[in-house]
Amino acid sequence: MIDDSKLALRATRGDDRAFEKIVERYERTVFNVALRIVKDEDDAADVAQLVFIKAYRKLSTYNPQYKFFSWLYRITVNECINTLRKRKREVLVDCDFKAGGGTAWDALARDERGESLAHALMGLKLDYRIVIVLKYFLELSCSEISDIVRVPEKTVKSRLFTARHQLRDILIKQGYAR
Repeated sequence: MIDDSKLALRATRGDDRAFEKIVERYERTVFNVALRIVKDEDDAADVAQLVFIKAYRKLSTYNPQYKFFSWLYRITVNECINTLRKRKREVLVDCDFKAGGGTAWDALARDERGESLAHALMGLKLDYRIVIVLKYFLELSCSEISDIVRVPEKTVKSRLFTARHQLRDILIKQGYAR
């Protein structure tokens, strides 16, 4: 399997098939991240499409010194934020996780407690929700999250700490945690 930075380099040199491989590799993940942040399938599909359009146009700005997925997820997070701003309101409902992936979170989302967790997650402010999605749904490190959301690693850790406590409090109120 060709690594992402080599595909990106080939794509910048005009190899459209290389960019197609990037899209094939990340389209489901980008859609899943967008869906978990914007909570609307149509908006998530629009975000995913915009992400790949922007990635293609800005591919020459990618620095192969860094992980490609961090660069691509940063574009994804930015597009999600733009979409939410366009709505001019925070989305707090409709927590049906339809995106697959096979992680522990996906398995949890299939039962009643998972649905409660999904509702609790949507009750978090966007900054907290983003770090939770990146950390626990995509299993990224705090350093990787820091690169994606462009805040210091300490801020990521602080947001994760606060988000976990807020999730716990919400779940306690729902009767699912102690």
